[in-house]
Amino acid sequence: MKYLILLGVVFGVIWWIKLNRASSQDRASGTSAKPLNMVQCAHCGLHLPENEAIQSRQAVYCSDAHRALAEH
Repeated sequence: MKYLILLGVVFGVIWWIKLNRASSQDRASGTSAKPLNMVQCAHCGLHLPENEAIQSRQAVYCSDAHRALAEH
C-alpha cells in the first residue's frame, strides 16, 4: 500500500512539473496572446490584421497602391 501511495506522489510531481513547464513555454513564446482583429481589403479581398491595414474614409485596404486604385 505504501508503494502505491509513493508511486502516486511520484506521478503527481512529474505531472505537475510537465504542466508548469508547458505553461511557462507558452508564456515565453507568446502563444497565449490575444488574437488580432482581421479586416478585408476592399480592393482585392485579402484578409490582414487590423493594425497593418491602410484606413481611408470609405474602406480598409492592404496597401497604399490598392487604396489609390480604389479611390480613383
